[in-house]
Amino acid sequence: MSKNIDVVSSYFKALAGGDHVATAAAFVDDVVWHQPGHSKLSGTFTGKGAVFAHLGDFGKLSGGTFAIDNISYVTDNGDLVVAATHFKAEARGKSLSMQGIDLFRIKDGKIAEVWLFSENQSEEDAFWNELSGNA
Repeated sequence: MSKNIDVVSSYFKALAGGDHVATAAAFVDDVVWHQPGHSKLSGTFTGKGAVFAHLGDFGKLSGGTFAIDNISYVTDNGDLVVAATHFKAEARGKSLSMQGIDLFRIKDGKIAEVWLFSENQSEEDAFWNELSGNA
């Protein structure tokens, strides 16, 4: 396994375990996170503070049910690492369950940039918009 895959695998392990210190350590200070779509959670977030606030919003809106519950594979190409994921959430009688692709750019052994891709972006947008009152 490559060092870059190790970085991403460690990030997912820390995230799943709720280890905020290890999760933060996986990122460069000026990390850039690209969240697709047209919902309250969409946009570009720069810096650890903004990224952690953003990730916290997934938990808040879903009542703590948001989870990446499966990672099919992780592979790399130079400083880029891709992970095929499955994520889910349930709140207020609504549920979300779909596959996604997470693309990471690694710099000096840490995650410098993240791009997310969802299997059905309009369905994901509708879920988060309804939970945030933006439906």
